[in-house]
Amino acid sequence: MLAAAWAIALGAIAPMLDSTMVNIAIDKLTRDFNTTLDTIQWSITGYVLALAMAVPVSGWIMNKYNGKKIFVGAVFAFGIISFFVGISWGVAAFIFFRLLQGFSAGIITALMSTLLVKTAGPENVGKVMAIVSTPMIFGPILGPVIGGFIVQGASWRWIFFINVFIVLIAAPLMMKTIPDFEPFNKDSKLDVFGIIDLSLMSAVLIYGITKAADHASFNNSETMLCLGIGLVLAVIYLLYNRIRKNQTVLPLNLFAHKRFLASSVGLFLANIAIMGPMLILPLFFQNCRHFTAIEAALALIPQGIGMLVTRPIIGKMIDQIGAKYVVIVSLVLSLIGSIPLTFITDKTSMVWISIILFIRGTSFGGIMLPLTSDAYTGLDSEQLPEAGVGINMIENLGSSFGTAVIATVVAAVIQGLDPTVANGLRGYHAGFLASAIVLAGIFIPSLFLTHKKKA
Repeated sequence: MLAAAWAIALGAIAPMLDSTMVNIAIDKLTRDFNTTLDTIQWSITGYVLALAMAVPVSGWIMNKYNGKKIFVGAVFAFGIISFFVGISWGVAAFIFFRLLQGFSAGIITALMSTLLVKTAGPENVGKVMAIVSTPMIFGPILGPVIGGFIVQGASWRWIFFINVFIVLIAAPLMMKTIPDFEPFNKDSKLDVFGIIDLSLMSAVLIYGITKAADHASFNNSETMLCLGIGLVLAVIYLLYNRIRKNQTVLPLNLFAHKRFLASSVGLFLANIAIMGPMLILPLFFQNCRHFTAIEAALALIPQGIGMLVTRPIIGKMIDQIGAKYVVIVSLVLSLIGSIPLTFITDKTSMVWISIILFIRGTSFGGIMLPLTSDAYTGLDSEQLPEAGVGINMIENLGSSFGTAVIATVVAAVIQGLDPTVANGLRGYHAGFLASAIVLAGIFIPSLFLTHKKKA
């Protein structure tokens, strides 16, 4: 079981690294392709949108086909497409291959946790989730650093070629150790309308939120139009699900399960509170401390180390005492590591900042892992693919929304004041404070999570 978990984790490392490394190469890509920043941004926005659109499709694929073959096939596809991204001869080809790459990454991330829940069983789900989610940490920690060194020392093309080597190492291990997964529900019919509706809804909402982050305001025509269309598509899906009596790609009666609902709300808030500051922390180091991009990435390593240190312990604790108190204790730790960020300045010692970031990092796994694992608690085996679709959509929307909201708060405060260093700091302080307030809000859904009375 653990060998299979590590093999799945290794297969997921390439997409996680790739999504963070490419941000470092944007300037280089703009120059090499002789294009504008707005055009090259589509390689990132398009990747995220394609990933979001793949999630509803993955639910049906898991129901219909052998999960192992689909997962291994998606990882192979990611490696092959990465090669074509690396040899792109123009910006149009580069963006096209990035879209394909994003779609294959969406299948990988959606299958990853669902297959592990099925393998582990309810008694080991925490420990196994802790293993399989390790790539999620390596992406933010190592991605910007590795990407920076590759761009400076070689070529941006090697950011993508490196995925080919990772896949060549991972593929034999996956084929050997991952067990075959019978289709979850072979009789399920392809819900074409549901998949198209949810895919379009995810894409337009995320695109609209991305535009809000670009404008540092939700009050712009693109965002308002996209959010309006997204809400209309959501209402259409609600009516469609009711007519079909929950025989859809994402049955909404899943939210009647108390733990699934609590986990969903908690994960949406957690992605806002955690992913938002992930954007503004590097900007704080670059704008207020005058760090280079690589120095800013290195400054965030203590946070990543904190995430790694507590990972194995958290998995065991979830299995022993349940999710409820693991989340509550982790939220307290997270606030201890977040509230001081509202007081740091351009003169604050990097030793103190590193300690704060380490404490903050130790809490992340204790929030995200129990919420994710508890979402599947009490569900039937046939419901796992649909639950995986729901959780992945909520996380994608939460992380996009968090990035936009925190960026908007920072920009709104700075624009309302004179653009001096001191007022720039106030903007970052406001962003960190908004994150801490959202973190505190997670205490409410955490009360409805699993509590195992006997250790």
